[in-house]
Amino acid sequence: MRSEKYGIEKERISSKKILKGEQISNNIRNNRGLLKIAAPFIKKIYEIVSGSGFLLILTDKDGCILNIIGDKDMLKAAKDMDMVIGAYMDEKSIGTNAMGTAISENMAIQISAKEHFINAYHRWTCSAAPIHNENDQIIGTLNLTGKSSEVHSHTLGLVVAAVNSIENELNNRIINNKLVEAYNYMNTIMDAMPYGVIAVNHEGIIKNLNKFACRIFNITEKECQDKPIDNFLDNWQEILRKCHTKEAYKENDVIIRVGEKKERYSEDIYPIENEEGELIGVVITIKEIQRVYNLVNKYSGMNAKYTFDDLICEDREMKRIISFAKTISLSPSTVLLQGESGTGKEVLAQSIHNYSSKKEGPFVAINCGAIPKNLIESELFGYEDGSFTGGKKGGRPGKFELANGGTLFLDEIGEMPLDMQVNLLRVLQERCVTRIGGSRYIPIDVRIIAATNKDLKEEIEKGTFRNDLYYRLSVIPIKIPPLRERKIDLDILLKHFLEIKSYKLKKDIPNIDENLYKDIMSYSWPGNVRELENFVENIVNLGGSTSFNIQQQAMNTQVKNDFIFDNLDYTCSLEELERRAIIACLEKFKGNVSKSADTLGISRNTLYTKMKKYKINI
Repeated sequence: MRSEKYGIEKERISSKKILKGEQISNNIRNNRGLLKIAAPFIKKIYEIVSGSGFLLILTDKDGCILNIIGDKDMLKAAKDMDMVIGAYMDEKSIGTNAMGTAISENMAIQISAKEHFINAYHRWTCSAAPIHNENDQIIGTLNLTGKSSEVHSHTLGLVVAAVNSIENELNNRIINNKLVEAYNYMNTIMDAMPYGVIAVNHEGIIKNLNKFACRIFNITEKECQDKPIDNFLDNWQEILRKCHTKEAYKENDVIIRVGEKKERYSEDIYPIENEEGELIGVVITIKEIQRVYNLVNKYSGMNAKYTFDDLICEDREMKRIISFAKTISLSPSTVLLQGESGTGKEVLAQSIHNYSSKKEGPFVAINCGAIPKNLIESELFGYEDGSFTGGKKGGRPGKFELANGGTLFLDEIGEMPLDMQVNLLRVLQERCVTRIGGSRYIPIDVRIIAATNKDLKEEIEKGTFRNDLYYRLSVIPIKIPPLRERKIDLDILLKHFLEIKSYKLKKDIPNIDENLYKDIMSYSWPGNVRELENFVENIVNLGGSTSFNIQQQAMNTQVKNDFIFDNLDYTCSLEELERRAIIACLEKFKGNVSKSADTLGISRNTLYTKMKKYKINI
């Protein structure tokens, strides 16, 4: 209501009021005391959140930005919206936001996504608290801004703790009590961190650590307090050397030994220096490698969004398949999905994952036919640092590691090169991977779901697919029928896609002409559900018409079929006619069972049965 009263436009990008040139210099000079006192606390907070996508902003009592630090990408995003030193963040200048509202309400506040008044700030989550002087007057605010997806109550707690520390520094009369309070805040926040945090002095003596770090080393805080860090970390000397040489040390892959147990972690270091630039300590963060991988998967789309509820059908065979898939979802055994392109193999794979005990784990998909042959090994198994020119510094995990604890979906498995099939078979048997250029065996716990639109038994006969890999993959085979064999589903799928495409395109559900509807129902849909979905999107875009000529496509198919059967002699029994038709198709398509079955309008399994009946060999 206040934002509307102040005349703030929702489409506004930047503040109404931004200081320039000498005005900025004067304002910074007027607030140099606050800047000097707040600087070390801002630095400490940034050491904690560095690299996680956050901005720290200090304003004066009127909401004018005095200082802003953060990760490069976040600073650029802020600069693009003129969120710079000199810009006013009060409500009268930019509407509802954490800094301006904290000043208006005189309280700490967290504002996320659409809680901001202007649309441009919907991408952010902001936590701000007002800073008071000894007379309880507001002299500024401290704000921590990140992506809206990173919203967390602990973020506000961190800001409040820092503001308390700043106010303590300002208020000498109660400094001791306030410092203890801030210290308790920080400890609580450290203990809430989902990774280990260890603070050591420059001699490598542990001064503080959180509960997560204690769990990693299987010790209590008392057992390691004031003990040398190299009792627990083998690489302390390397850490110390990098601190002195100011080398970057982020996301370093390390092995930590606790008794007989060895675990892999991701390690970051944050040197602490005094005013003279001398090293006085180091903060070490240790993250579980799987937690890091899960985060990567989360923000790179490696998750399963489909469930069995998304499989729309009335066909009896399709319902049986769904029921069967639910039954085997809880099994760790490998599943092989077979079906023509567009039948929904990945949708079924995601549904199996989301119904399984691994649903909280990642769902990682890789298309074996879309990756160049020379890259597929590194994609699957990863590589170590220095393995080849152009490789990422520090190496990179492969899809097996990223899928650990979840499901790996190997799409178009029939396209995998033969030499890679050997490596894949080894991983499936040994349940561990070795990165390219490495020697460490990395254990994995992954459920494999493979998919193909090829007849793998035919590929085995051709010598393009390994027999032993086929039997390893097809522990639980599932054959998805093409759309032409489940005609009963055409109408409900048509209505379903009309609804979702109309909603997506923000259009009314169109009326379909009776003749077009008949064409849809009679067409064989060789591209299956995917072809139907794209066709419906075309209809919605054109308001009920279509730029596709179904009749022409159907005629092309009929001409192909007529060509095959033109030379048949129909003066014979129906069984003999059927036998001749099968032979004609197989000769026409040079023994390709899939194309022959498609032309005859039957499934491959049915065709194989009839070939056996009539003793037809390819």
